[in-house]
Amino acid sequence: MSLKETINEDIKQAMLAKRKEELTALRSIKSAILLAETEKGAQEEISEDTEMKLLMKAAKQRKESGELFKKEGRDDLAEKEFFEYEVISKYLPKQMEESEVREALVSIIAKVGAASPADMGKVMGTATKELAGKAEGRMISTLVKELLAQ
Repeated sequence: MSLKETINEDIKQAMLAKRKEELTALRSIKSAILLAETEKGAQEEISEDTEMKLLMKAAKQRKESGELFKKEGRDDLAEKEFFEYEVISKYLPKQMEESEVREALVSIIAKVGAASPADMGKVMGTATKELAGKAEGRMISTLVKELLAQ
């Protein structure tokens, strides 16, 4: 079952159970998928990779908005954003721990033959493809810098 079909089923379930907050989050995911499908030059069905990117982007937006609202003292809005983040996160693959990401990056660095911070671009290109959806880009970047500086 594709992500779009899964989301549609979950929207039906949320409607039947009258879970308004969850319904809002699910509809925002569906909206992002529909927008991606109707973009100029897009195929009829979007790839699984594109779906993951859409979900990662939506989750990141919710998390950052929630943190901003919390910092500004708007706990009501922060709570809403964090709830939507949790709903969206259910559809993402399990996020890797920092130690797992570090281990994967060490093997990627060895594979591409990187030796200095100047090789960061080569490492990041491979790392972002291999770890897409499994780790945040910011964490990957920070760890790559740290590992190449040694």
